[in-house]
Amino acid sequence: FKEAFSLFDKDGDGCITTKELGTVMRSLGQNPTEAELQDMINEVDADGSGTIDFPEFLNLMARKMKDTDSEEELKEAFRVFDKDQNGFISAAELRHVMTNLGEKLT
Repeated sequence: FKEAFSLFDKDGDGCITTKELGTVMRSLGQNPTEAELQDMINEVDADGSGTIDFPEFLNLMARKMKDTDSEEELKEAFRVFDKDQNGFISAAELRHVMTNLGEKLT
């Protein structure tokens, strides 16, 4: 989960802001409004900081894993990567998503 948190926490300050959350959501094909992003953060923002720290992120992940149909979520995540919907994730498709998430690829 620490690696996932780091993908969101672009500036490495230990907190996920609405801007950082929005960047990741958009790279995954979502288009949340500023209000929706703030709602997502408020849902788990235990200390009222307006951002998500790592313990709050773990809480969010635990909720998501408990509340969702795992198989459908996995299929949805796969479809994000499988841009041409052919049932396979090509190297180019993987590179596209990882680059959008800010990963440095070699």
